[in-house]
Amino acid sequence: MQLRLRITAISFALMLVAIPAFAQYGARALSEPATGETYHFEVGGAFYSPTPTLFITSEGLGIPGDEIDFVKEFDLENQTFKQLRLVLRPARKHKLRYEFVPIRYEKEATITRSIVFNGQRFNVSLPVLAELKWNAMRFTYEYDFVYQDRGFFGMVLDLKYTDVEAALTNALIGREFAHAQAPIPAIGATGRYYVVPNISITGEFSLFKLPSSFDEDYQASYYDFDLYGTVNFNNHIGVQGGFRRLSVFYQVEEDTGQMKMKGLYFGAVARF
Repeated sequence: MQLRLRITAISFALMLVAIPAFAQYGARALSEPATGETYHFEVGGAFYSPTPTLFITSEGLGIPGDEIDFVKEFDLENQTFKQLRLVLRPARKHKLRYEFVPIRYEKEATITRSIVFNGQRFNVSLPVLAELKWNAMRFTYEYDFVYQDRGFFGMVLDLKYTDVEAALTNALIGREFAHAQAPIPAIGATGRYYVVPNISITGEFSLFKLPSSFDEDYQASYYDFDLYGTVNFNNHIGVQGGFRRLSVFYQVEEDTGQMKMKGLYFGAVARF
């Protein structure tokens, strides 16, 4: 709880410092807004098909845990996940955004080495069910300090909320799980260019790394890169396709997690 309060305070401090600094920039009025740029509310949905990298370590009963490569140990296959995006645009250059990606993996395999997880040893040749649930949420404020009829460029202030639960289950040992939750602030940039009035290319990245001097028992880092294209059929409906790379690392005392996702996604967007 103390870690969450500290990181949340950092996030709000970044927002208070950065917003006045960028607010001094102006932009000329739009002559003819590009197709799809006259909305106040936007909702988008997509199917994301990433290649995962998932390493989890969990200590229990004072016993250090082994680093578990969930993809390799349990031969996890690529899956497709749903992605939700909401945007509230109260003014031309200001946006409030929310994003949610529920990530789920579940696979049973006979392990080929002994694994210590959450204080319990899973011996070699045991059948073990592996589960990993990752709710990746993102709350964002965006300010586009350059805004013209063919695109914009601005900054983003993020609060990434990571909720991860990893579990191993065996009929004899039972179910052992590790659960970690943490808000992680991030700052980055975003830009969009309309190659023609109804087709745009958008790029965005944000990142954050908690300094090691902050607290030796708690570490966190986040990196998010997104590049996508949009075809707008009119001001209200469009389709999107892109590539996204998402990377999260956390350390909470003796528990660690390193999770990376990269892959393509395709979806649609509606604006009002």
